[in-house]
Amino acid sequence: MTILITGGAGFLGLHLAHFFIKKGWHVKLFDVAPYPKGEYPSSVECLTGNVRNKKSLAKAMKGVEVVIHAAAALPLQSSQEIMRTNVQGTKNVLETCLNFHIKNVVYISSTAVYGVPEKHPVYEDDPLVGVGPYGQSKIDAEELCRMYQNKGLIVTIIRPKTFVGTHRLGVFEILFDWIKDNKKIPLIGSGKNRYQLLEVSDLVYAIYSCISHQNKKAINTVFNVGASKFKTVREDLQAMFKNVESKSKILPTPAFPIKTALMIFEYLKLSPLYKWVYATADKDSFVSIDKIMKVTGWRPRYSNTESLVKAYRWYEEHYDEIKSRGSGTTHTVGWKQGVLGLFKKFL
Repeated sequence: MTILITGGAGFLGLHLAHFFIKKGWHVKLFDVAPYPKGEYPSSVECLTGNVRNKKSLAKAMKGVEVVIHAAAALPLQSSQEIMRTNVQGTKNVLETCLNFHIKNVVYISSTAVYGVPEKHPVYEDDPLVGVGPYGQSKIDAEELCRMYQNKGLIVTIIRPKTFVGTHRLGVFEILFDWIKDNKKIPLIGSGKNRYQLLEVSDLVYAIYSCISHQNKKAINTVFNVGASKFKTVREDLQAMFKNVESKSKILPTPAFPIKTALMIFEYLKLSPLYKWVYATADKDSFVSIDKIMKVTGWRPRYSNTESLVKAYRWYEEHYDEIKSRGSGTTHTVGWKQGVLGLFKKFL
């Protein structure tokens, strides 16, 4: 079986590549970004191309039976870049899949499509309200998926919670950096809200449970994916501190003035934290995973705390290598802390 993974140079793409190689599949990766050296099995075919380019997609899709579309422009990028990549790029992928008679397509969406819900847990048929260009782009891309489902393409839409694990940096690298230095960790609000995460290996297996399902009609739909074991933000972080033997402590802050300050810092490009991060940080945020468990039999293995500890341990072990990479805007490198780095000195 041959699988094509768009966004293959990213955090999720790396984990998917290793998983499917172990399953005996031929893996083709497709990404505009450079591939991390030495991170992929030698049998993986690493292709360079942009999902906005139909010709390069068509070339990559020859001989492919399954496609996982994980390529996306992230919230730190411009709104134009986000819409062109996440919407037009997705349309190109779906159209090419239809032309090549691909058996299964999995589209990696986001729970950002729910905005800031008033009730929890959130179900797949709840209203979609995008926060910022990224959230809206995911809603638009999902609508394209439904359009191509109507054309006969089998498209599974996965809405994962924020996922962490080995090789995950980005905003989590900022958190891990502060924990490593035993700094106080400021929370927006009291930290008594419940915020569901997801370990990347659980996400990978959820994707596989859909691809390998015998009833293709049953997986031609949308699924939420998240951890089943999670407590409040305060409790999960305190348990993590204890596990990694950090002296960090929780520092609650008043939500409204902090959010206002972060909004200004974002506008002035002084902080890497974007609206989706700070707008939801003090709110409950968890989805129902009943549907995917019932349809596929998938079950998550890791709790929030276990996921964070696993990711942090990898960060500690690879600290020097991570710092030598510099910074960027993806999940596989650290982000410049900006004004946050200044505040860190006083905590």
